[in-house]
Amino acid sequence: MESIKINALTFMDMLEQGSESITAQSGSINALNVFPVPDGDTGTNMALTMQSGVRQLRTEKALNEVGQVAAVFAKGLLMGARGNSGVILSQLFRGIAKALEHEKGLDAKTWAEALQSGTETAYKAVMKPVEGTILTVAREAARAAVKRARKTDDLVEVTEAALAAAKTALEATPKLLPLLKEAGVVDSGGSGLVAIFEGMLAALKGETPARPRTDAQGDLSAVHRPQEVMRTEEIRYGYCTEFIVRLNHPERFDLDAFRLRLSRDGDSILAVRDEELLKVHIHTEKPGEMLTLGQAHGELVKIKIENMREQHGQLVNDSRTVTGAHGSEANEDGKNAAAQDGDGGDLEIGIVAVASGKGLEALFKDAGATVVLAGGQTMNPSTEDILTAIQKTKAKQAIVLPNNGNIIMAAKQAAEVAEIPTVVVETKSIPAGLSALFSFNPEADLQENAERMTAAAQRVKSGQVTQAVRDTTVDGTAVKKGDFIGIFEKKIVTNDPERARTAEKLLNKMVDEQDELVTIIYGEAVNREEADKLAQSVRRLNEDLEVDVQDGGQPVFDYLIAVE
Repeated sequence: MESIKINALTFMDMLEQGSESITAQSGSINALNVFPVPDGDTGTNMALTMQSGVRQLRTEKALNEVGQVAAVFAKGLLMGARGNSGVILSQLFRGIAKALEHEKGLDAKTWAEALQSGTETAYKAVMKPVEGTILTVAREAARAAVKRARKTDDLVEVTEAALAAAKTALEATPKLLPLLKEAGVVDSGGSGLVAIFEGMLAALKGETPARPRTDAQGDLSAVHRPQEVMRTEEIRYGYCTEFIVRLNHPERFDLDAFRLRLSRDGDSILAVRDEELLKVHIHTEKPGEMLTLGQAHGELVKIKIENMREQHGQLVNDSRTVTGAHGSEANEDGKNAAAQDGDGGDLEIGIVAVASGKGLEALFKDAGATVVLAGGQTMNPSTEDILTAIQKTKAKQAIVLPNNGNIIMAAKQAAEVAEIPTVVVETKSIPAGLSALFSFNPEADLQENAERMTAAAQRVKSGQVTQAVRDTTVDGTAVKKGDFIGIFEKKIVTNDPERARTAEKLLNKMVDEQDELVTIIYGEAVNREEADKLAQSVRRLNEDLEVDVQDGGQPVFDYLIAVE
């Protein structure tokens, strides 16, 4: 086959057909999941992220160079990224765009190098990369492309090699993540990336993409969340150290060498730079030495150091009771009263909370959230959605409560590009978000509030009851489609054909003698009478327990339960 070098129009076709391919396969990607709850939205998140990139392309005119197309597409992905998989995808194409920045056309070698650049950027975006996910699939695809590009200048052959390697890596993901192997599926994020590559290759060859795969192994499981890999007590390096350096000689600064030096004394390393500033994040035992390393290259303009072991010790040993979702102390101590009407003005810190359901929206508003953004399970808001919500606070600074593990990365991405200083308190559930919100102190600064809200979120025990959407086995527990399942801190701990029995069994596992408060938030499928009966059963566990029942009106989860 003759050598191929494509122009901007063909590259745009590749991106659009990649978007069409993941959109066509998103249903099958969503159909299977390691967790049998109705949140299999990895395919949807990736499809919506790609569609955002395509929309951005169609709003721009005179895109005559491949580099221009890549930059505009990456911008669209950045703003439209949904869920962890969508954010990682946006970072992949951000790296590709950086490599293609000055390219008018695209040949085999340049494309292979761009895939490699994209993979490196995606890995750097994740605090603790986990193998057996979309990252692994992207890396192996890039490696194969680079290897093939050394032997041929044919763009089609290089792209075919990347796709073949991606498929092989996808099939191997269960070997890297035991949870995938147990459930008999492959990684959904990786499956989505394969679908995108399939569409891009088809466009390059002038073909129609193959029909979506339907085999059980070919698509799907939930992304193993990078944020959930380590427990706090397993931290090897105890000081979370962040700083920004204004570089004295940016043209002489070697970022790779600096990263290599950092790696000698820590992990969870993120070091990025632009024309003037260097931003560093590292977990280390030597925070002072890390600051000295940075200062050798310029002026320290921002510093933050946290003792993670100390934080953990406080969480374990602190005997104080944090006000729960019922809010009995909120008006005196934790309520951001000025934020409730959302009129901004002189508001120092605005709070954005993500939640779905009229009752939950009211709970967050009453607790002091400035803006409640509709979203959660099965409906992850995009980076742009969160950024818009931050702007709506009209505050000088902002705090974001994602309240779902799959929204954290998009929230962080929004915080990075927000026009005001913004921090993300990494709440992974509604109960954690409410507990965090009630610990907000309008008299404290942004960083102090972030720390106390994080501690409050980590103290609350979170449970959910929902209905299984498929047969599966998770952590040795066999679940049948239609069963109600009780989830305690992301693990299925009980299941039963009856919802009430499931909720009671879940509470039996959650509540211990030291607990003082249980908050039951019932969803749109549950009536008040049933919820009150559940509350009565809880009181029988411990007559000293305070039990509060709230109508959340939330979809997906019949019950959200907080225990403190």
